[in-house]
Amino acid sequence: MSHERAEIISLVADARKSGAKQENACDIIGISAKTLQRWQRDIEKQDGRIEPKHSPKHKLTERERQRIIKTANEPEYANLAPCQIVPKLADTSVYIASESSFYRVLNAHNQLKHREKSKPARKVIKPKALTATAPNQVYTWDITYLPTRVKGIFLYLYLVLDIYSRKIVGWQIHNEELSALAADLMTDICYREKVKKNQVTLHSDNGSPMKGATMLATLQELGVVPSFSRPSVSNDNPFSESIFRTLKYRPEYPEKAFGDIGKARSWVSGFVQWYNYEHCHSGIKFTTPHERHTGKDVDVLAKRKLVYKEAKLANPGRWSGKIKNWDHIKEVYLNPEKGKSEIKENKAA
Repeated sequence: MSHERAEIISLVADARKSGAKQENACDIIGISAKTLQRWQRDIEKQDGRIEPKHSPKHKLTERERQRIIKTANEPEYANLAPCQIVPKLADTSVYIASESSFYRVLNAHNQLKHREKSKPARKVIKPKALTATAPNQVYTWDITYLPTRVKGIFLYLYLVLDIYSRKIVGWQIHNEELSALAADLMTDICYREKVKKNQVTLHSDNGSPMKGATMLATLQELGVVPSFSRPSVSNDNPFSESIFRTLKYRPEYPEKAFGDIGKARSWVSGFVQWYNYEHCHSGIKFTTPHERHTGKDVDVLAKRKLVYKEAKLANPGRWSGKIKNWDHIKEVYLNPEKGKSEIKENKAA
């Protein structure tokens, strides 16, 4: 230790001869100027702050440490954690050390990192952030259950949403979940919306209909880019989750289960008509998805903004600050980077 200190003192002295300040030289080395001065006063003196003056009375001996390592690696205990090993040893009338000592010794020998035979935790990467600046750029879809009057039997609603306009661009109800049925729905949507190859990204969760061979092959043929949520992470597909909640919490949603698939299709058809053409969506400044999808929301918001300005001019005393922000939303994000959506919102305001 004294040799290292002498070398540091020498290096600082050389730096000072070259014109450097002692404080700057110490900063580069990683010590304070006062520490250097203390070392210069007594180069042989040990630093009491970092070197203990005595060792613990009950410190494990090297033999005991080796016994811990050997015991933990025996076949009977190799797949167990210290909190399991110590009680099992006690059951055989053997006590080597405490659980914390086992943990400490095993950690020092790098034997705490996944000792069991099961597969280590898999690192799951967040899906790529997607941005929509116009309709028919990013779709999101999912399947939800619709109850029937037969207990345990469900109908399945396939629903595809455009995240930019929030318009339901396609839906179907079937008696089963199949990749082929989802593929037929996407083919129909691409035809009606005149989607070109590599124009749309389709986001979904990791269900079998979403990742089925027929669906993936159809998407490749249509030129639609697939995107998937992380396994068991529901909020990676928030737009689909949100619209299903809206659907099932409508006042008109049947209190009793659907009698048959025809009645279910009739009810959902009415919901889609209301949602696309009448529902003023809070996420798109209280315009309808149809207005947003066709670009009519620009004029609607401009007119609304003008009305608010005229109202403020007519009676300014009733306005304590700015009028409500009715600016057109230019970008919509799916799984944005942290802080991205907030930054854009603040800029728009």
